[in-house]
Formats: sequence, C-alpha cells, structure tokens
Amino acid sequence: MPAVTPRQAAVFRVLWRTVNVLLIASLLFVGYSATWEYSVRRYLKGFSDAIVPSSATPEEKIDSILTWIRSGAPRPLAPNVDELSERDPENTLNYSQLLTICGTATNAFLNLSRSAGVTSRRLLLLTPERTTKHVVAEVLVDGRWIIVDPTYRIVLRDAQGHTLTRKDLQNPAIFTQATSGIPGYLPSYNYQKFAHVRLARLPLDGLGLRYLLRRVYPTWEEDFDWSLLLERESFFFFFVSSLIFIFFFLVRVLLAWYADHRLRVPRYRLRRNIVRAGATFFSPPEIKE
Repeated sequence: MPAVTPRQAAVFRVLWRTVNVLLIASLLFVGYSATWEYSVRRYLKGFSDAIVPSSATPEEKIDSILTWIRSGAPRPLAPNVDELSERDPENTLNYSQLLTICGTATNAFLNLSRSAGVTSRRLLLLTPERTTKHVVAEVLVDGRWIIVDPTYRIVLRDAQGHTLTRKDLQNPAIFTQATSGIPGYLPSYNYQKFAHVRLARLPLDGLGLRYLLRRVYPTWEEDFDWSLLLERESFFFFFVSSLIFIFFFLVRVLLAWYADHRLRVPRYRLRRNIVRAGATFFSPPEIKE
C-alpha cells in the first residue's frame, strides 16, 4: 500500500475533527430536544388528566375533550396570532383563536387524546387539486378509525347514532345524514379525496413522490404515525436531531475504518482513552514501602 502523504493525513485530521465536533453538537441537540419533548408530554399529561376521567371509555374521553374545547375554561386572546407557533401544544390549547381554526383545533384534540391514552391521527380533506380544505381527526375505537371534527366539536354519526369512518362518509347519503344538522358545515368538506401527509408542500411532489411511495410501499401513510411528527414541534426536532446524530455517528465509524485499514494513520480513540482513564481513576494506588 502506498505511503500516506502529509497532505492526505492533514485533510483526514481536519475531516476527523470536524465530524467529531458535529457529532458532539448533534448529541447536545438530541439532549435538548428530548428534554423539550419530555416537558411537553408532562404538560399534556397534566392537562388531559384534569379534563378527561382516567376510567372513561374511549368514546367518553373523546366527548370530554370536545366538551372542553367547546365550553372549557376562559381562554385568552392572542395579541397577534401570526406570531404563535401553530405546532406548539401550549399555544393550541390556550388561545381561543387557534381553537377556531381546523388545523390547530385538530392539533389540540390530537395532543389531548394521545395523552389520555386514545390512539388518534389527523386526516386532511383535499380538493380535486389536492390542496387542503379541512382537517379532522381519526380516532381508533373498537378497531375502527372513526371521524371526529374538533373544529365543529362533534363526532360524526349517521341517523341511527352510529359512529362513522371515512369510508362510510364517502357515501353521499351517509355524509348528508352526518353533517346536515351541523350549523355552518360546508358540503364541500366531503371525504372523496384525503391524505394523512400533504406532499404538495415538498418540491419533490412535482416529481411524483406520492406515486413512487405508493408503488414501493402502498400503505406508507397508514402504517406510520405521521401526525405526531408533523403536528408537534418538539417531537419533530427530536426526530430530526436523532437522524442527524445517527448520520454523523455512521460517518465517524466509516472514517475510523478508513483511517485504520486504508490510510493507516493514528487517530484519537475516545473509547480506549475513556476506558484507560476509568481504570486509572478506580484502580487503587500503589503504596511504596
């Protein structure tokens, strides 16, 4: 194997140190975002415990949350709604303007229902052009994903009072039964086109990303919990920071292998030095007589 030139060794050392610095920074980012997500979960747990009976059935928990959204404690008005983060649970739960918007009202419902132990996810109702016209929640009750509309504070039911799924609501007659008695409910909020993830926000959507995903993994929208990732800011940052940390960790492993087996240049071995320092710290001192 040809000898490593000084230039190659210098480039490797710069790259090695840069990757290690970025790895440490990403680890700190993971720690910060994990602490943030933990504090949000604690806040939501305390909030849901205050308004949802722990012994209630899933349907009773849904009703409790909708009752709180409809007529809970007085909520302040935000001086400037545009300055509020719509993906921060503390904002969506505490400002009355946000509870009148379909996206943020659904966000508030999802956060409280999850904290109360009810499995839920968001559902985007789309126009023929695949833009979002309304946002509702799907809640798993007795093996069925029933529709809850937090904006109108209601569980959609048919004329006999049965809860409905999105498939049920694709029937125009059932949709009319479920929505005709809701004041101000727009007939355009139908369930003919829907999605859990709106890829139109991404530049790749123009390249057929949704079509490609459906070809490779037809149930990709149903099998993953996209709502938590897309609707809760703290969890999004925790997820992204974890991916960044894993990426730099793998790059470091690759560089270590390359240094040991290809370049044959010495590098700082963190684990070996930690073990050596630990052995030195915990080993009993030698006493000379």
